[in-house]
Amino acid sequence: MALTRRPIVLSESKPSGRPEPRPRKAARLPLIVLACAGLILFISIGTRQIFGLFLTPMDADLGWGRETFGFAIAMQNLVWGLSQPFVGALADRFGSGRVIALGAAVYILGLIGMASTESAVMFNLSGGLLVGLALGGTGFAVVLGGVARFVHPSRRGFAFSIVGTTGALGQLAMIPLTHGAIDGFGWIGAFFVLAATASLIIPLAAALRGRADEDEAEQASEQTFREALAEARAHKGYWLLNAGFFVCGFHIAFILTHLPAYISDEGFSVDMGALILIVIGVFNIPSALFFGKLSDHMKKRTVLSIMYLARAAIMTMLVLLPTTQTTLLIFGAVMGLLWLATIPITNTIVAQVFGVKYVATLFGITWGVHQLGSFFGAWMGGLIFDLLGSYDLVWWFSAWMGITAALLHWPIDERALPRLAAAE
Repeated sequence: MALTRRPIVLSESKPSGRPEPRPRKAARLPLIVLACAGLILFISIGTRQIFGLFLTPMDADLGWGRETFGFAIAMQNLVWGLSQPFVGALADRFGSGRVIALGAAVYILGLIGMASTESAVMFNLSGGLLVGLALGGTGFAVVLGGVARFVHPSRRGFAFSIVGTTGALGQLAMIPLTHGAIDGFGWIGAFFVLAATASLIIPLAAALRGRADEDEAEQASEQTFREALAEARAHKGYWLLNAGFFVCGFHIAFILTHLPAYISDEGFSVDMGALILIVIGVFNIPSALFFGKLSDHMKKRTVLSIMYLARAAIMTMLVLLPTTQTTLLIFGAVMGLLWLATIPITNTIVAQVFGVKYVATLFGITWGVHQLGSFFGAWMGGLIFDLLGSYDLVWWFSAWMGITAALLHWPIDERALPRLAAAE
């Protein structure tokens, strides 16, 4: 039986000087959209989280040193961040579904290139450039932007939490899958397994086909794009928020890229490194809900300061205490709680201060700064290890950066700007 497409009425409003918005075309069933979007992030972000498992076997076979591997992952994070605003514009122009499908195709090519690599240059081009571009097309910004077009504004927060939680589960699934593939087929075969998994994104992207509705995107504010950028540039809190988010990117990339190798250096098996990444993934799942709820009752800047201080404390513990199975498990659990929960809170501050009209652009810039931090975290970890034969200096530097980020967030004024307050 054919489904009838009916208009979705968003709200009742009083007549105004503007033309009445066109009713949006009825989307496919919201649950299907949410499920497909969640599975896309499940595969895309889940795969991105496990590249550190390849460092030790690739270094053993190719003898590159950890800086070469770390630089490719650093380049990947940087390309992801720099490409995000442009990829988002393509999604607005041609639809999220098409961009996601194209991103998946590039992901497949990048993973096959990583499997076929014979030189550091080829590894940088495949694992750094291609996979970085692919993440821009299949990551949070494009996927959540696509979901927003099919969900009522009052339900978007809940919808994003469902999609984000599903995506977080990807780390749990991809770690044992990749670890088993490396054991069974070697690191080359494991990359081909990941490429086959990434191909599943292409049919899933069909659920997010469609372009942004121009009428719905129109906001009451008459602020221009240039004015929005100038306003953010003049806001001290925006600079502080970006600086703090740089630290977040540094922490995440360093741990994802180098933690498995660090654990192996401490005398544990490769299985232990994979287990700790799984623990991080498990505790990451409830963290966004917990800290999101906490930020409803406390100032968001205070919550972020607490999170960065906690990161500094757990990293200090890892260096000072004997490295045992217990300390590694505690580190994984605490770091998992502090893992990605900074992202929605940071995004919320941007929207709360500047409004929603250009929030994608302003948070896109903030995300680019985050990925710049990721570049240095992945690359410097390998560089310092190759120079000193130890990660201790990087752990101490990361702890210091955590304290610095906490201090940077403390004075942020997260109140809405006067023009927004006047419009209410």
